[in-house]
Amino acid sequence: MSTQINGNYLEKYATSYAELVCDQFFSTRQFITGQEIIQLTPSAQVNFFVIKRLFELWQEELGKLKSSPYFDYRDIAVHEALTQFMNVLSRRIKVERRYLEGMLQDAVQNAILVATDPVYFYQLELEKAPAGKINEYLKENKKYFKWNEKLITSLIDKAGIVQDLVTYQQAIVANFQVLGGSLDAPKELLASLSTTLSFDLELYMGKENEVRSEMEDEEVDFVARETEGVESNDEHEEEPEPEMEEEEETAEEPEKTRPVEPMTSHVPSGKGLDAAHLKTVFATETYKGMKGILGELAESLALNQRFMFTKELFDGNADLLRHALKSVDELATFEEAVNLINARFVFELGWDIESEEVREFMQQVYRKFVR
Repeated sequence: MSTQINGNYLEKYATSYAELVCDQFFSTRQFITGQEIIQLTPSAQVNFFVIKRLFELWQEELGKLKSSPYFDYRDIAVHEALTQFMNVLSRRIKVERRYLEGMLQDAVQNAILVATDPVYFYQLELEKAPAGKINEYLKENKKYFKWNEKLITSLIDKAGIVQDLVTYQQAIVANFQVLGGSLDAPKELLASLSTTLSFDLELYMGKENEVRSEMEDEEVDFVARETEGVESNDEHEEEPEPEMEEEEETAEEPEKTRPVEPMTSHVPSGKGLDAAHLKTVFATETYKGMKGILGELAESLALNQRFMFTKELFDGNADLLRHALKSVDELATFEEAVNLINARFVFELGWDIESEEVREFMQQVYRKFVR
């Protein structure tokens, strides 16, 4: 992403927003219909993202149905019957609170993302399209996009665009460069969210963290200035020998880039992640993301990390990622966490344990337990 956002604030805001809306709606109702979802909140984009998620769930169910080897779902009569069935079903939406609340949380987060970083959002969205069918995907889903939709609607049926993901993603960037000035400002779009629950855009964009970081840097500089003029009171202190001066000069030379340690397991089976090896790798690394110790993993990941982990490690299932984070949060040691991740996810989901995504995910897990 082009901006370092406050993922912890975003998660808490979306949770509070969804809880507040559901408290109000379900105080007198047990279910919500499709028409009621469209008008659920003052934000049309949030409402239509919920509808979009329902449509995706239907597509997943339909995909499972079509995977049956006993019936010919390519038959024209069957196709027409399924289309009619879907039309009827779409007018019979009935969702309980326990299912809606999670979808509403995701819809709020997606709405904030498309308002504040539309290029990144739509580039991620295109990755959901089947290979070679990006144009069809955009046609089918354009009705769900209410904010900054100009970035993608102008690409539909545009001659000369190859049905290639990278080409479309580059076209979105080009569109943003042309349309940037005419797009709605994030503050204006997010005002519809604030009518339900006040949204702090500056806090979300990490402005407070930037100020705090600057203050810490200034404090370090001040301490350095104060200590520069302090002379030693030890009259018997010996002058450093020439050899020591050479060593100091050598120590001041920039460190060479440390090669990336492989994360290949050292367990006898040769598979999976090895806790001891990972601790050795991460303990010697010094990088910006390792500053500080994480609290609850479920509340600490940035939105861009959630998108990446969901897509690359958890088969696009955000609920599975949330379950994994909460399961790790309940454990007491890093070793227990690695064992759980190996047993439930590495083997079951076929993770490439040498990938950058796995490395970053395990770094976050390590940060939770490091002391």
